[in-house]
Amino acid sequence: MTDGRRRKRIAAGFVVAVITGVILGSVVQTQFNLLALQELGVSIGIGVRLSATFQDLLHFAPLYAVMFGVSFLFSVLVAAALLRLLRLGVRAPFYALAAAVGLWVTFTSVNALAPMPTLIAATRTPDGLIAMLFTAALSGWLFAWLTASNRRSVGGYAMGPALVLLLSAGVIWPVAQARAESPGSYQVKVLAEGLEHPWSLAFLPDGGALVTERSGRLRLMSPEGRLEPQAIQGVPTVFSSGQAGLFDVMLSPQFAADSLVFLSYACGSATANHLCVARGKLNERELVGVTEIFRAQPAKRGNAHYGGRMAFLPDGSLVITLGDGFDYREQAQVLSNHLGSIVRLRPDGSVPQTNPFLDREEARPEIFSYGHRNVQGLIYDPVEDLLIAHEHGPRGGDEINIIEPGKNYGWPVITFGRDYTGALVSPFTESEGMEQPVLQWTPSIAPSGMTRYRGNLFPEWQGNLLVGALADRSVHRIELDGGQARDIETLFADLDERIRDVVTGPDGALYLLTDNLAGRILRVSPKP
Repeated sequence: MTDGRRRKRIAAGFVVAVITGVILGSVVQTQFNLLALQELGVSIGIGVRLSATFQDLLHFAPLYAVMFGVSFLFSVLVAAALLRLLRLGVRAPFYALAAAVGLWVTFTSVNALAPMPTLIAATRTPDGLIAMLFTAALSGWLFAWLTASNRRSVGGYAMGPALVLLLSAGVIWPVAQARAESPGSYQVKVLAEGLEHPWSLAFLPDGGALVTERSGRLRLMSPEGRLEPQAIQGVPTVFSSGQAGLFDVMLSPQFAADSLVFLSYACGSATANHLCVARGKLNERELVGVTEIFRAQPAKRGNAHYGGRMAFLPDGSLVITLGDGFDYREQAQVLSNHLGSIVRLRPDGSVPQTNPFLDREEARPEIFSYGHRNVQGLIYDPVEDLLIAHEHGPRGGDEINIIEPGKNYGWPVITFGRDYTGALVSPFTESEGMEQPVLQWTPSIAPSGMTRYRGNLFPEWQGNLLVGALADRSVHRIELDGGQARDIETLFADLDERIRDVVTGPDGALYLLTDNLAGRILRVSPKP
């Protein structure tokens, strides 16, 4: 066989093997994702299964083709070099093993570099990971069989990069929808800067404020807007990594009398961590008598999806949001753990006797609502007696919800979003017994802090929700009327900042926290 024919045979074998591996891998990941939903009791008919499989071939397979193509190319080159060095005649098992190991290395590397713990959801379990690696082994075996006429030479070194580029062609990334911003009649003043990923802001009775930094520091800002250089002492030990760290700060409704400050934060280690809440008395520049009042159970691995927002209800109870831990999304439908739920406690950590699941033996008594992904916005509006939350979707499907006790908000059984790989999380957007959001964003804006404006400086914003956005680098103004919500305006996009928290100040001004290593506190007021 001539060198030209040999190269063509190897190139054709490579393309066929990669296409086969991508299709098989896409089908396998779809079935494991659907299996996770079935284990929650969700009924999935053959029509839905086929539709989900086809949609993932359209949306997940192009991204997976890049990962798998690059992995398979290096696997083939390494296997061929070893076969030539060892002068082995048995090729198929070698290529199969190399392809499986190469894909495992790729998964491990991507998971280490990506912000989420596990990029491809099907590989969260050993069974799913083994099934995906088996598809790679089949592709390696197929490549060996298709190129069997040339057992002593690999060839095709120059063809590999070109083939990977061809596999990458046609990957379509979502384009964010542009929104118009009104000119506005406001001015923005920098109050403080140099904060390390500031997360939450709470005003003190004297006009000063407490500010949390995700790295674990609690800072004091004077009534004049001066940031004290020294952090407040007595803060509990915080697990700071990735999305984990110090989150919300709330003052007791009776702060003038009891001086109590409540903090939510990640605690534990990379292999076993929780969302925790502690309280202590603020004594000048120190928290004293600090006591942990809540620790989400069970412990989880990874450093993503904690939730961490808090709000007080009129009866004095404390509501706390949690995340699903990213890799544990199905647990948001399981009442025997806290993942993916909103919990309600008394200020001392005990459980109110009016919580909705006290009569369910298998349920955690603290749970107030469940079926959430990662709730990072929470407010109680006393004017309309509403508890309002928003949560991050994956690639799309961010939601605003009106929270009611005992309700199931659907994640991951129903969602308008897709996984970051483009794969379906679920083929369903609605299901009996599960609540629909009053508003959802697709593509995702990555909502963060939120306030319902009840100040007197911006009458045109009166009663509107103002939602910070990390990915969208702006603040969205939402009109909320009963059970309906409408995104009517995008503000502060000219700042080009990830907005972590949005707070209505006691003076009626709007305060923004910007999320970066040199974060700022911004005060928004009307133009003079």
